[in-house]
Parts: sequence; C-alpha cells; structure tokens
Amino acid sequence: RPCSTRATLEGINKPVIDRIIRVDHAGEYGANRIYAGQMAVLGRSSVGPIIQQMWNQEKDHLKKFNELMVAYRVRPTVLLPFWNVAGFVLGAGSALLGKKGAMACTVAVEESISDHYNSQIRTLMEEDPEKYKELLQIIKQFRDDEREHHDIGLEHDAKAAPAYSVLKTAIQLGCKAAIFLSERI
Repeated sequence: RPCSTRATLEGINKPVIDRIIRVDHAGEYGANRIYAGQMAVLGRSSVGPIIQQMWNQEKDHLKKFNELMVAYRVRPTVLLPFWNVAGFVLGAGSALLGKKGAMACTVAVEESISDHYNSQIRTLMEEDPEKYKELLQIIKQFRDDEREHHDIGLEHDAKAAPAYSVLKTAIQLGCKAAIFLSERI
C-alpha cells in the first residue's frame, strides 16, 4: 500500500528520525498499557468512561506510530516487553490508589510526554520544517492530545492524590528513564 511518507525517505536525517519514531512508538505503547491497567481496576467506576476516552486516543496514536515505523523503516525498541509489564503495573498500581491516584499518574505521564514532544518539535524545526512537515503535524496533534489528558487529570482531582508530589516526581523520573532508554535501544 503506498504511503505518503515513503516519498520523504530521501534526504532525511535517518538517525534523528529513527530515534524520534522509536521513542514515540514506545511511549504510545506504554501509555496504552498504563490505561489498560487503570481500566482493569477502575473500568466499572465513575471515572471509567473518562479513562476509556483517553485510552482510545492513545490507541489511535499507537496505530499511527506503527504505520510510521513501517513507512520510515524504524525498528522498535527492544524494551517493548518490559514496557508492556511496567506500563500495566504503573496503571493498575496508580488506580489502586483510587481515582485521584490514577489521575495523578495521568498528569505526571502526560506532562512528561508533552514536554518531550515539544523538544522533538524544536529538533525537527531546527532540522528542516518543510522536509518534516507531516511528522511535525502528527507530533503537534499528539502533543495537544496529551496536554488535554493532563488537564483532564487535573480537573479530576489529581493533586488530591495521596503524596501527589512524591508520586508525580517518581513517575516523571521513570518517564525520563524510559525515554532515554527507548531512544537508544
């Protein structure tokens, strides 16, 4: 099946694009597993539909990055089996703290990811905004979706979670480590 991104393979900075697509695919994969864990615990609660709505967007993001991996011929991170388990455990574990715990996890993760997407946008703009126009549009849209999820978490009492600051900091450190590792291996 022809793909519009195939035509753009010539002249791209392959190491930069590989790193961006690999880590973004891993991040969206991890986000899907986090929401799966939250739904396993809170799916039938009052917050279940809200989590499901965010999860549905993450499924769309993952689908797009699966397509981009094929189009740009990027291998996935070897850490996907680990992110599979770690994401689900983080989602279920935060949900075991209740709605506020799940929303605190959402705020922490989505803030980290939207900041990471902003960094990638800056990198691609410095490289060549016209050459990477399609990828820039995708990343900007997904960044905006992640910011929306962040705001939904705040609207649903994330800051009232037990030990919110500690929880948020720990999750964000985990996100930074996941980003660092997934870009490279």
